[in-house]
Amino acid sequence: MGEYVGEPAGDGAARVGEVPPLRARQLWHLLEPLHAVLYYAPETLEEAAALGYPVQDRWPSYFPFRAAPLGRAGAERVASAFYSFSPRMVAEHVDPAWTVASPERVLAARERAIDRAYRALFGDRVASPELAEAAALARRAAEAADTAGRPLAAANAELPWPDAPHLQLWQAATILREHRGDGHLAALLVTRLDPVETLVSFAAIGAASVERFESRGWSPGEWAAARERLTARDLVDADGTATEAGRGLRRGIEQRTDLLAVAPWQALGPAGTDRLAELLGDYWVAVLSSGLLPTESTLGIGKV
Repeated sequence: MGEYVGEPAGDGAARVGEVPPLRARQLWHLLEPLHAVLYYAPETLEEAAALGYPVQDRWPSYFPFRAAPLGRAGAERVASAFYSFSPRMVAEHVDPAWTVASPERVLAARERAIDRAYRALFGDRVASPELAEAAALARRAAEAADTAGRPLAAANAELPWPDAPHLQLWQAATILREHRGDGHLAALLVTRLDPVETLVSFAAIGAASVERFESRGWSPGEWAAARERLTARDLVDADGTATEAGRGLRRGIEQRTDLLAVAPWQALGPAGTDRLAELLGDYWVAVLSSGLLPTESTLGIGKV
């Protein structure tokens, strides 16, 4: 039996007046750095340290800061929602997380951290009319997102909106990226890729190096076993390179993810999404040029 890939995802075309799926991908590329900088900013480590988390690396604060909208979630639920992390790694950081600080305190620290980080990155532009306009557009899209079956998007969407436009921009970016991420997991599940196979197959198409994916906590034995399973499905060669079928499977996953992510952007329409993309450019550049984000990402942005 051949690999299940579902119905063709199409080429990103859309009817007149609709936002095409490819536009959803482009907006994700612009918004993702604005969301992700939280986990790398020195202000975040300072806030995490004040709560009592270790700050020798980012993981002890990453897990509670990202998972806090779920409430006092245990390691199994967080591993399910985050998907590609080793359950051992999740348990190492989540099991003690809520004994250090409650989710409510973590959420407050998270907001303080991104407030400080954005002010450091953007300076006076945090109060600009352009940022306020971008925040309003992104919020409209985020509030239009259907969160059924999307636990991380739903948890963030339940949080109250902050008053400041720059904080609204971060919250909207977070809801939209988690909405996309939850849809991405659905696309992975229908292709029968388990968490470690997801990473092995992604590395196989050159989305990022194996070393970068090792940050997710899987052992060499687990990685090798996943590669063997994918080789048996003719998705990966013995040397870890994707076969033609493997590349096709990953291409279908990305196309399906775009399709599942496009609905919130229909609330803005083509003109609104064009305007948002224009407005985000300067802030995107400011984050990328800060040097805070790693040059290689497990998300494969710019590679797939």
